[in-house]
Amino acid sequence: MRIIARRTLREFSDTNTVAVLDAWYHEARKADWKTPNDIEEKYRHASIVGNNRVVFNIAGNKYRLVVRIDYSAGIIFIRFIGTHADCDKIDVEEI
Repeated sequence: MRIIARRTLREFSDTNTVAVLDAWYHEARKADWKTPNDIEEKYRHASIVGNNRVVFNIAGNKYRLVVRIDYSAGIIFIRFIGTHADCDKIDVEEI
């Protein structure tokens, strides 16, 4: 998969999250997700939401990563990374 805006992950990363976000990035980069079910097979705790959005739990659900996926083109767009509380304040289907 091609991932757009890795810089967003780098800018958010700190000593507590850099390894986890790097691991997610490298796994997603190698993935070939064609449907939401493909994601659920690998990430059981990911939330598949409307408008091709997926919410990944990061660092034991302390943080949330919201992405939009164009399955046919194989592109992941990073839409949001933040705390669980900050994620609750946004509409993940619209961001």
